[in-house]
Amino acid sequence: MRRRDLIQGTAIAAALAAGGLGARGAAAQQAGDPIRKLVILSRPQSNNPQAYQAAEIIAQEWRKLGLDVEIRPLPRQQQSEVVWNRRQEWDMTMWQMVGRPERSDPDELVFNLFHSSTAPTGFNFVGWADPEYDRLAEAQRVETNPDRRREIIRAAQERVNQGQPYLFLVHPKQVHAFNKAQLREGTLVNQAGLGLRNIWTYLGVEPVGNRRDMVLNASEPVQAIHPLWISGATDSWVTELVWDRIMRIGPDGLPRPWAAETVTQVDPTTIDITIRQGMKFHDGSPVTVDDCIFSFEAPAIGNEVPMYRPFVLNIAKVEKTGDRSFRITLKQADAGFFTSSLAKLNIIQKSAWEPVLRDYQNRPENIERFVVERPIGSGPFKVSRARLSEEIVLERNADHWAAPKIERWILRIVQNVEATLGMLNRGEINFLADYTGDPDLVKQLVSRNRNIVMNEAVDVGFQFLGWNMRRPPFNDPAFRRALSAAVNRELMAEAAWNGFAEPANSHVSPALPFWHREGIVGMLPSGLDQAQRILQEAGYRVVNGRLHYPAGTREQTTPN
Repeated sequence: MRRRDLIQGTAIAAALAAGGLGARGAAAQQAGDPIRKLVILSRPQSNNPQAYQAAEIIAQEWRKLGLDVEIRPLPRQQQSEVVWNRRQEWDMTMWQMVGRPERSDPDELVFNLFHSSTAPTGFNFVGWADPEYDRLAEAQRVETNPDRRREIIRAAQERVNQGQPYLFLVHPKQVHAFNKAQLREGTLVNQAGLGLRNIWTYLGVEPVGNRRDMVLNASEPVQAIHPLWISGATDSWVTELVWDRIMRIGPDGLPRPWAAETVTQVDPTTIDITIRQGMKFHDGSPVTVDDCIFSFEAPAIGNEVPMYRPFVLNIAKVEKTGDRSFRITLKQADAGFFTSSLAKLNIIQKSAWEPVLRDYQNRPENIERFVVERPIGSGPFKVSRARLSEEIVLERNADHWAAPKIERWILRIVQNVEATLGMLNRGEINFLADYTGDPDLVKQLVSRNRNIVMNEAVDVGFQFLGWNMRRPPFNDPAFRRALSAAVNRELMAEAAWNGFAEPANSHVSPALPFWHREGIVGMLPSGLDQAQRILQEAGYRVVNGRLHYPAGTREQTTPN
């Protein structure tokens, strides 16, 4: 079933659910309070039609169980503010974990998403706390034998399947397209798990003709250009170009030295690094070993840098060993450190950021609230102009050792999907970097315009619904498992993503076949009858078409 063929109405007789979970009189005597209206936060349909339609399909199935469900569209910035900074106030949110180069090693997602230490202010915004999962997430970090580590990571995926901290939906296929009359075909790089949208494309793509710029789109505004805040998917595209890192993830998915001339693993807990000679920040000041050391120390200062803090928690000390060299000593062996830390942390100016961090230690808010008015990195692109909700213009850093071939990288914020395709067809953008609409429409454009080339690749990220386990009934694993079972992921991939996705039930993508737990989708039996059975066994009852808590349970949560 394709998106445009999906049925229009969502009115389903509540009696279907009532019949599955008990007769009215008996159920009323055994039931607790009715479950309040539950609210799903989502981006608007015009901005992200795939996610919005997924929310509609989910709500439709849950209403059959006797739930009252509302979909509440919010602009992305407002949605992020609620989900990240008001963690007690929302029920559910449509969300995505985007593919990033450093996620080619599963540690970032395996540890950060669900380890209980990241729940207060970090990536575990759903608030899942599971001691057994914590143990597995910690164990995979210190296991350096790849085969043994793979077994631990697969066990972690099975634990996630049992607990259902997310309602996983799909691993989408990234759909990218470019204009070969403006960008030379064969010079864009297809990176594993990311497709064409990656730093190797931006560095190596060759312009054709008089136009020397790459002009690409994003479907959501940039929140910030900030080296110590992972403020959004689109924001990360910018920061990885403006700031250098000790290592980068290559097109093959493996870490390689970048700002480092050499990276040497002396023993399981000791890493020696020599940085390139002659590196400069965009203001002309030299990049020093002291800057590099500070870049690894800054995220550990208090809780000022919560999103980057997990990547440095295993560092025991960082010592200067020469004018261009330093040594990192780890507390324990860390199998993913090269990918998840050395290729993740941005190299920042100590002279600029040390006083800012010192100031924020005396404030109630953390450094994510600091507005970076003049972003200064040492990367291959420099910020020329930044209107966060309209356009970001980066210009070529000619002094960089890997200077790009294009003169400018121009990111235009276009929140309407149809408008984006029109701009690609007219040549107003030459790289379709962010597309959340119907992939068949891109195929149709390719058939009409011989200059447009399309590319697709399974994403290392995934789309999901996150439920807030700080708020009942989502603190009940049986309730989460029932609601997850009610959703047909195959239908979701076909209807909302038009077949350009693979069903998901794991935070480790099939784009990483060595680490992915094959068969994980089938480990969650699905269907309305399965969902009703799980709820029935957990004590939930339907009374007069409404799903109620188990007997004796009161509804004490304020609707949001």
